[in-house]
Amino acid sequence: MEIEEAIKRAKLNDQKAFNYLLDTFWDDVYGFQLKRTQNENDAEDISIQTFSKAFDKIETFDDNYKFKTWLITISKNIHIDLLRKEKNSILQVISKNERDIFQVLDESPSAEDELITEQHLAKLLRDIKKLKPHYQEIINLRYFQELSYKEIAIEIKEPINNVKVKLLRAKKLLAEIIREK
Repeated sequence: MEIEEAIKRAKLNDQKAFNYLLDTFWDDVYGFQLKRTQNENDAEDISIQTFSKAFDKIETFDDNYKFKTWLITISKNIHIDLLRKEKNSILQVISKNERDIFQVLDESPSAEDELITEQHLAKLLRDIKKLKPHYQEIINLRYFQELSYKEIAIEIKEPINNVKVKLLRAKKLLAEIIREK
């Protein structure tokens, strides 16, 4: 399949075309981010977000440009946004007239959360064991210990945004393992 054809098919929501584009350009985006972040986990997180955003907005891609350049630009912008959020992610408590204002997070389970919890437990546990230990831990904390994102962030000493991204990545990897069977 040619890249141009894959892009046209992806615009028509063809899953094989998405997979082809992901396989073709993953190393480019991941390598670009690895050089920028000097961290494999961050590079992987940003790469996943890049392809997710690109595939959500594939219809906006202009064929006059190179697809790889478009992906790298998305990737660079996501990294910049993450740096900005990281800078602002320090929990701020504002006290005015002895009234504290806290940011309220929606911690209700998503549709993906509910699907995972509905899986047959024994099979699911075997599949979870195939994940890297840090993914196993975050799945365990969220679904078996039923901790909120905030509680997980405190437990693993990482920002809530990192918890959400790691959980998303863990769920995607787990879904791939489940689909392979």
